[in-house]
This record gives sequence, structure tokens and C-alpha cells, in this order.
Amino acid sequence: MSPSSKNRSACLEPYAASSLTEVYDRLVAPHLDAQIDSWLAEDLGEDGDLTTDAFVPPDVEARADLCCREPGILSGLPVVMRMLQLRGGLIRCEALAVDGDELRAGDRVLELVGPLATILPLERTMLNLLGRLSGVATTTRRYVDAVKSTNAHVVDTRKTTPGLRRLEKYAVRCGGGRLHRIGLFDGVLVKDNHLGMLEQAELAMAVETAALAARETSRALFVEIEVDDHDQLKILLGLPEGTIDAVLLDNMEPLELARAVAMRDTTRPEMLLEASGGVRLDTIQAIAETGVDRIAVGAITHSAVQVDFGLDLK
Repeated sequence: MSPSSKNRSACLEPYAASSLTEVYDRLVAPHLDAQIDSWLAEDLGEDGDLTTDAFVPPDVEARADLCCREPGILSGLPVVMRMLQLRGGLIRCEALAVDGDELRAGDRVLELVGPLATILPLERTMLNLLGRLSGVATTTRRYVDAVKSTNAHVVDTRKTTPGLRRLEKYAVRCGGGRLHRIGLFDGVLVKDNHLGMLEQAELAMAVETAALAARETSRALFVEIEVDDHDQLKILLGLPEGTIDAVLLDNMEPLELARAVAMRDTTRPEMLLEASGGVRLDTIQAIAETGVDRIAVGAITHSAVQVDFGLDLK
């Protein structure tokens, strides 16, 4: 990847220059309190934790460790701590790890001290969140490790759980991945369904007109166009500089991707190329070795398996 393309890649990524803490503060924290209320309302309803109310006296003090049961990458601990701050009452907690840490089975991540009757109603929601977000971070790390010998970056997609997108994208960063766009509101990504009614001869004019309009009427972070073949790519590479920022190479085999990279390097080395479509852990290295700048991987969110956490009472 040329230096100009590398710099362009960073400019197109939300929060590219931000630390993990800054990403959390800007992406997750502003929306978190309302989400916590919603998550707990789902579990507690109007009548609360009937089992704990019936069997656990309110004055019983407990000490508990929140532990990881299997190896993984931690994500979501600040979310759990904010939940305890908002709804934990007299519970005191101490973080024993930080998001992004590589955990081993048995590692403690949080110590809790407080009324057992307050801890138990929060237990499952805390474990579910840690498990889901750490699962995304762990899956992301596997894909990132698979391309570490190349210049390609793993980026996420919008294939996220409704209501958890910002949290799952934060988890992608915890795992070492990059963010594509947060939603439809911050980047322009033109796919085949947007262009389905156009003839090939109309593509250049349509893209140039629409890209210019998007830049004038919005604060889009980037303008990216999806192509299915090299003929379409050739048309886009011939557009005036600055018209579009990136081209998405959809469902191309490695040999096709390598040819696309060669076309880009010859004519428009500043153009960013992104591969997408059915990327798997066993195929991503071959894709990365073609010279593409980014690889969009839906599996890091839609197919992530939860990491098992548990709450151990002392």
C-alpha cells in the first residue's frame, strides 16, 4: 500500500486517531444510561426480581468476583461499572482488568462488595453484556491476527445487533479492528441496489453528480462506490481526483483483487480499495496479500460467539 493510500485510509475511519478510552467516551457513553435502563427493565419488569426478593434478606453482605471462564479479549467492563454506579446502590466495585486485555480462563475482571440482594438482580445483564462484547472483540482479534503480516486493515460493517451497534463497534476497536461507518448518516456507500437502474455508460456521470451533491449537502466522512467487475472499476478510476475516496470490491476472488490493485496502483495510487463479501478466517490472509487496503468482515459482529463469564460469590 502506498503512503498516500495509507494516509487516506486513516482519514476515512471514524475515531481513527482516538484512543480506546476516547472511542468509548464519544461513541458509547452519551447513549449508555438510557440503554442501561432499558436492559434492566427488560429483565426486571414492573415487579423486580421475584426470586431474590423471596429468598435473600436485604441485609446480607456479599463479596463476589466477576471472572472469565475461557480465554478471550475483554470488552464492556466500563459498561458494567456504569450500570453498577447507576443501579448498584451500596455496591462497591474495583476493576481488575481493562478493555482490550487478553484474558485467560479464571481471570478476575471485577470485584464486587455489597448487598447480595442488589447484586443478584444485575448479575445476568452484566454477564450478557460482557460476554457479547468480549465475543466481538475476541473474534475481531482473530481476524486482525490473521492479516498482521500484511498492510490490510480489518474493518467492521453495519451487520450488528439492533440497539447494540455502538457497543459492538466499540468492541471491534477493543479487538484491534477498525470502524467503517457508524451508520447511514456519516458516510456515503453506494451499492449495487443504488445503481441498479443505470446502464454502464451512465455510471461515471451518475457517480460524479451524486458524489458532488453529497459533499455539498452533508458532512459525509467519505464517498465509496461498490463495483462487481474490473470494467466498473476502470470507469471509477477515470473520474476526476477527489470525486470518490474509496472503491468497494465486492465478492472478488484473490486473483481478481490483485488485478484491481494493479489497476489502482498504475492509475490512481491514492484511491483506497476495500474487499468485502463472505470473508472467512480461512480466506482473509489470501485476500489481504492481494494488496487491498481494507477488508470488511461482517462475521466479527454477526457471527461472534459470546465469551463465558461468571459471578463467583465468596
